[in-house]
Amino acid sequence: MNGAVAPWPIEIKYSKARRVLSIKFDDGSLFQLTAEYLRVESPSAEVQGHGAAQKQTVSGKRNVEVRAIEPVGRYAVRIVFNDGHDTGLFSWAYLHELGRERSNRWADYERRLRAARLTRDD
Repeated sequence: MNGAVAPWPIEIKYSKARRVLSIKFDDGSLFQLTAEYLRVESPSAEVQGHGAAQKQTVSGKRNVEVRAIEPVGRYAVRIVFNDGHDTGLFSWAYLHELGRERSNRWADYERRLRAARLTRDD
């Protein structure tokens, strides 16, 4: 790292009705991350593999919900989804990255779905 202090979360809220995690950081950024986006970008080995070339395209998660958000030390949360997935630890830095890169990552996800002939509803 270049010595810069990573952004720190100052507010985290989950709207069950909207299925959206809102996370505000001390750098002023505020991100609205859907449960579906969090699920398909989970930092778990099941989704990310063990390198960029092994990343899995997870389909059929349009209606996934967050069942629980559990703190892990002072650096991350474990998000438990209603499809049983609970192995990814979402660090504050990774959540900030997901927020910053949401548009590009989502476009890439949709491209990968099309290439694999999958849908968000499969």
